[in-house]
Amino acid sequence: MEFSQDDFDRLLMFEHARKSAEATYAKDPLDADNLTKWGEALLELSQFQTVAEAKKMINDAISKLEEAMMLNPTANAMWSIGNANTSHAFLSPDLSEAKKYFDKATDYFQQAVEEDPTNELYRKSLEVCAKAPELHMEIHKHSSSQQTMGGESSPPNAKGSKKKANSELKYDIFGWIILAIGVVSWLGMAKSHVPSPPPR
Repeated sequence: MEFSQDDFDRLLMFEHARKSAEATYAKDPLDADNLTKWGEALLELSQFQTVAEAKKMINDAISKLEEAMMLNPTANAMWSIGNANTSHAFLSPDLSEAKKYFDKATDYFQQAVEEDPTNELYRKSLEVCAKAPELHMEIHKHSSSQQTMGGESSPPNAKGSKKKANSELKYDIFGWIILAIGVVSWLGMAKSHVPSPPPR
């Protein structure tokens, strides 16, 4: 997967956020907001990793977010842990394994909605999560057919082509996640940034 300048800028920004949160944690391990920021930074950074490394980083993000939830269960932390579980689910090719993560995500999104029912982003995330298993099947069906077509032209022991296929699969999955979450985020931001109509 090749990075654009925007990707590289995001990578640097979230790596800085991760390091900053880690330093703050060393001084104050009971800062729930900092733990939430740390978990969110890890979740963002996971998009730039291989599938195995991404899963490990997402698990670390979930751990930080759960720690934050024990200290101060905010709607934002609930929503973030829902996103982390959704991301992990999409990286799991087995639908039954993925479904466990989607169910956890649904629970956290539901809690976030109950905590802040007026938040459009939380409600849209809950709606998107309900459709996630169907989307999961489509993504993995699509990516396996791409790998099959691509695999016919490559030698059987071509490790480079397998690594590239895995990288493309991860990119496809994160692309769908980013699309789904991006639409939800955009809806949330668009609603809060809609200018008032000019007076007539």
